[in-house]
Amino acid sequence: MSEIVQKAEDFVTELLTNELDPKFLYHNLKHTQRVVKSTRELLGFYDLQEEEVERLLLAAWFHDTGYTNGVEEHEENSCKVVSGFLKKAEYPQEKIAHIEDLILATKRYYEPQNLHEEIIRDADASHFAQKSYWETTDFLKEELEALGMGRYSQKEWRDINIKMFRNEHRFHTQYAQENWESGKEKNLKQLVKEKKDEKDIAKKEALKAKYKTESPDRGIQTLFRVTLKNHLTLSDIADTKANILLSVNAIIISVALSNLIPKLDNPSNTYLIYPTVIFITFSVISMVLAVLATRPNVTSGKFTKEDVEQKKVNLLFFGNFHQMKLDDYEWAIKELVKDRDYIYNSLTKDLYFLGLVLNRKYKILRYTYTIFIIGIVISVLAFGIAFRYFGPDRLTF
Repeated sequence: MSEIVQKAEDFVTELLTNELDPKFLYHNLKHTQRVVKSTRELLGFYDLQEEEVERLLLAAWFHDTGYTNGVEEHEENSCKVVSGFLKKAEYPQEKIAHIEDLILATKRYYEPQNLHEEIIRDADASHFAQKSYWETTDFLKEELEALGMGRYSQKEWRDINIKMFRNEHRFHTQYAQENWESGKEKNLKQLVKEKKDEKDIAKKEALKAKYKTESPDRGIQTLFRVTLKNHLTLSDIADTKANILLSVNAIIISVALSNLIPKLDNPSNTYLIYPTVIFITFSVISMVLAVLATRPNVTSGKFTKEDVEQKKVNLLFFGNFHQMKLDDYEWAIKELVKDRDYIYNSLTKDLYFLGLVLNRKYKILRYTYTIFIIGIVISVLAFGIAFRYFGPDRLTF
């Protein structure tokens, strides 16, 4: 994966996670990831140059980012998002224009003009041929209702999908026609079968309602997923800040050891001893604190069956099981998934202890940055005073 594609993945993931309206149940990060995966599958069949592959992947990642600004003209808004991102990365303008054309090619009713546009259109509609089609079409129906763009009965929605399959959509690339068309036909046959047998539809609705009743609430799942992701992101940011401080202070100490300290042997430079000691001392303290902020805690890595039965152990944290045998851990996980309350309790504990770790990291980092700033200021003042009142010129005079 090229560096710009990796940066695009990180950018789009953060954008759609934090700025997309939660009403977009279909046009969200999961859909974008599915389109990227399908794009990669198509690219594996065609012998394209690296630049072509890169542009197609960038188009796949950014093609629905415009939804963060609303439904209207979302393709054009997606072009603005990708253009802004790539310009900051100093990406060539002619390549940006090509990527924008690829995004605009995902518009409904657009007829692709070349292989690149055929690939992005087929990837965008690949769910028609997948087993996950039934889940995605439900999400799209719920999304339209949540956004006030249409409310359909199950029968009306099924008829719309059959019309889409038969009259509007078709795969363009040779690979999709040979490998995805059969999956699409299978889903179409199922739609037609449901239309013919209303009793089966009623049964399916009953099963679906039962599943929704028995399965964990989607809002709770989203709460835990987003919160855990935010905690991990904050932890990564803290580690990055600590690494920056380590690098800066390591450079400072290296420069001091190689250029400044050797000169202190000269009697004429004795006035530099105290400023140098202050300078290096604060750097060393900053490095120590930065290391403490990122130093992991070692845990026992074991639990007992009584801990699991009494719901005392959090099986989601590796520190609680890394020294356990696989059979014991598999048994514990099976016990966990049997109890929804135990699952939520484990997730809650995971969030809580992650919060404690974050609090420790950021508290130490705050002290580290404060000491680093104070050390720099005091060191500069010490060197200034030493030169002003004790320097060679002053002593000679």
